[in-house]
Amino acid sequence: MPSPRSSANTLVDTNVITELTRARPNRGILDWAGTVGLVALSVITVEEVFFGLAWKPNQRVRSWFESFVGSRCEVLPVTSEIAKGAGQMRGILRSMGHTATRADMLITSTAQHHQLTLVTRNVRDFADCGIALLNPFK
Repeated sequence: MPSPRSSANTLVDTNVITELTRARPNRGILDWAGTVGLVALSVITVEEVFFGLAWKPNQRVRSWFESFVGSRCEVLPVTSEIAKGAGQMRGILRSMGHTATRADMLITSTAQHHQLTLVTRNVRDFADCGIALLNPFK
């Protein structure tokens, strides 16, 4: 059950968003997207999308993303509690010999904090993080 801070039950990773912008998205993504209403995005995903759009401008994708965020998304901030959880998790994983990116751990900690399922293609990057995962690409 999501925390009171979020009315969504899934946190969508950047690779799902970019797949939705393709001319011919993966069928599994389309099927999954047709079953959900409001989703959550981390501000990390917003940054990653706008980084990509600055690097390779695409007005169609930009318009789609801005409309999507405005109508189907709740953007969740990185709070000090989320940042602390991400740092702890990254340190624990490093002590186990696993390297995790700061961005992935901030997304993971956001999902943990709000009790959300992370929807991603990259389940391997999040496998040891103790969060619910969904890979609709299968």
